[in-house]
Amino acid sequence: MANPLPETFKRALKDKDDELTPQEIVAELDKYIIGQKAAKKAVAIALRNRFRRRKLPPELADEIAPKNILMIGPTGVGKTEISRRLAKLTSSPFLKIEASKFTEVGYVGRDVESMIRDLVRISLDMVKQEKIAEIEEKALHNVEERLLDLLLPPLRGTATGGEEDTRFRETREKLRRQLRDGLFDERFVEVDVHEKSPVPFEILSASGMEEIGFQIQEMIPGIMGGKTKRKKVKVTEARDIFREEEEKRLVDMDQAAKLAVERVEQSGIIFLDEIDKIAGRESGRGPDVSREGVQRDLLPIIEGTTVNTRYGLVRTDHILFIGAGAFHVAKPSDLIPELQGRFPIRVELGSLNKDDFVRILTEPENALIKQYEALMATEGITVEFTPEAVDEIAVIAEKVNSDAENIGARRLHTIMEKVMEEISFGASDMAGEKIIIGRDYVMDQVKEVLLNEDLRRFIL
Repeated sequence: MANPLPETFKRALKDKDDELTPQEIVAELDKYIIGQKAAKKAVAIALRNRFRRRKLPPELADEIAPKNILMIGPTGVGKTEISRRLAKLTSSPFLKIEASKFTEVGYVGRDVESMIRDLVRISLDMVKQEKIAEIEEKALHNVEERLLDLLLPPLRGTATGGEEDTRFRETREKLRRQLRDGLFDERFVEVDVHEKSPVPFEILSASGMEEIGFQIQEMIPGIMGGKTKRKKVKVTEARDIFREEEEKRLVDMDQAAKLAVERVEQSGIIFLDEIDKIAGRESGRGPDVSREGVQRDLLPIIEGTTVNTRYGLVRTDHILFIGAGAFHVAKPSDLIPELQGRFPIRVELGSLNKDDFVRILTEPENALIKQYEALMATEGITVEFTPEAVDEIAVIAEKVNSDAENIGARRLHTIMEKVMEEISFGASDMAGEKIIIGRDYVMDQVKEVLLNEDLRRFIL
């Protein structure tokens, strides 16, 4: 029987998701990730196909499965970042997890269904934040009224419209203005707060240890009768306590949980990193956890199954899985055939060269050089990198990657830290200075490490 797209999910979708064409998705990814056009194109098409599927009749839409993607490339070339930025573009629930963390059924460790439960919790947090934003104005108004009731308790037995009632209202409005101006922030008031009982133990069960832990945390306040105690706090702390209580009261958690599950089912994205670490056949050595066994446990989740979570049953048929791995030792063909068939789209991400490093340092909105300049600006220092300095950092990154392990763009973080080490250390005493970092300065900071191969291997 077809499972039509829920109306609540359709209403909750972001308008920008509907508007983004594959070309626009790639353009957005280009703002943060340099190169890797094939991978960007693949994820853009996968994202657009989700929008296309939602416009189909329910009977047909249910038959169209997402085309999962397998990214093949060395570390530090942008595999994770592409997936994470893709999820942000569409406000989709996103989970990154290493495939090597899972263990075969029968061994102690994380079971594969735990990633679906984690994704539902992430989705619920997203929905809660959206719901809180919707009721924020009302919640703040209620908090203000409760604080005013503490500062000026309501009159009892006074006729509305009388002289005393008029004076009370005038005083209350005066206090409201003072409260908004922060004049009462340091005053102490007495509030009733709910006691929080820590969970002293965890239970291991088939549904996952972490899931049981969450359930016990929710059960204990009910078992203890939801006790409250009188506490003396500052107005600023009382405001936070009241705000949390109002948000819990105004947000319909049953509706939020239902929407969170629907969002996971229709637009969830799971990034399975290090999938190459579970590739390969059995070695036959002792009681090792079977890599092929982990693949077989993953298979039903990726193919489409129903997972029981504390927010209800979750179908995984339309969750988009993006697998990634370096595949230096193993090959994609080493995965079991059934799993290979569930990743029909294969994209290879190329290694980064010097020109790519120059662009990574300067072009993206979160470029490394922009980050360091902003950090130093907080100390009152103006730092500028000359084009020659940027070029030299890129050359060093390419050389070290070729001589040692190739860790892609992550090498830039190591080199930039070494270049900025002295400035960062003495920044607090250099306020008002302007520092121009050129090629010579870069070489002075890293030459000792570059000349010594052993040091280079351990430090850069």
